[in-house]
Amino acid sequence: MSTVSVRVRPAYGRAMSLMDPVVMTIDGRERTLRDYQGKVLLVVNVASKCGLTPQYTGLEALHEKYGPRGLVVMGFPANEFGAQEPGSNDDIQTFCTTNYGVKFEMFAKVVVKGPGIHPLFAALTASDAPFGGEIKWNFNKFLLGRDGRVVARFEADHRPGRPGADRGHREGARLEGGPGARPPRRRNL
Repeated sequence: MSTVSVRVRPAYGRAMSLMDPVVMTIDGRERTLRDYQGKVLLVVNVASKCGLTPQYTGLEALHEKYGPRGLVVMGFPANEFGAQEPGSNDDIQTFCTTNYGVKFEMFAKVVVKGPGIHPLFAALTASDAPFGGEIKWNFNKFLLGRDGRVVARFEADHRPGRPGADRGHREGARLEGGPGARPPRRRNL
């Protein structure tokens, strides 16, 4: 397994937030979630050799449909569940583009559970975080609203693209009404 170095850059005098951990894109560029400020983010731990891998199709459909309205789908490959993401970042990128036509944001492989957990996933799953708790399998999804707060969490069996599924994404992310829309009810879908 390749290792990914992680740096955290909180602003001086400010507590670290979910938006601060540095993440690397699959092609090696440094980012933080602040780079996507004002967008709706769907953060997903993904794997190429999982029975749920066909969810890439639904994630790409969400990207195509809601990307122009401000949704950013973010795939984070992880190998913690059944060693179902064994490849290098190059292998993963090739697999995703060749087999699923993925154009949404893909990131370098990270650890999403246990020792060495990436700070982004440590913050998302912290016991005191909204919708916190350990990730149980591949394709767990966290929806962050335009303000950077987690508004929903979708477990692995929540398939994007199934009938009625993107209702939660639209409501949770306020994609229908834009930045001034009424906030959604908080629920774990």
